[in-house]
Amino acid sequence: MVSQVERGQANPTFATLWNLTQALGIDLADLTTDRAVEPVSIEIAPASRTPSMSTEDGGVSLRILNPAGTADVAEWYELTFRAGGRLVSSAHATDTMEHLTVLDGALVVEVDDATEQVPIGATARYPADRSHTIAAPDGTARALLVVIGGAG
Repeated sequence: MVSQVERGQANPTFATLWNLTQALGIDLADLTTDRAVEPVSIEIAPASRTPSMSTEDGGVSLRILNPAGTADVAEWYELTFRAGGRLVSSAHATDTMEHLTVLDGALVVEVDDATEQVPIGATARYPADRSHTIAAPDGTARALLVVIGGAG
């Protein structure tokens, strides 16, 4: 009978539907009632409400993109460098990593004795639990920076 109903060759009686729902452990109403679907909510954070800060010399500006209250898990920034701009950071908590993706221009990352050029489109991943610097020595640049890790 179920096969015939599935193929549209039979219309089940109320008694048949009742027996099927009892065998499946569901209510008869589950066959005919639409289940409530939670509406999707999309939050828009206007640029005017996105916090930002700059280095003391104004060479680098940072827009804080992660939602408030999530900094203990991850931090997400848009970085904009003027030519010659440098972002010098002290060591973060143990096991913190930074992921820097260059969107425009090129940047240089320095950690301890290591120095790497990061061209447009590339992502540099490096330990941030030691002093480190991101610089735009050859012109303006823009990048996304994600900071993950370190408990405390």
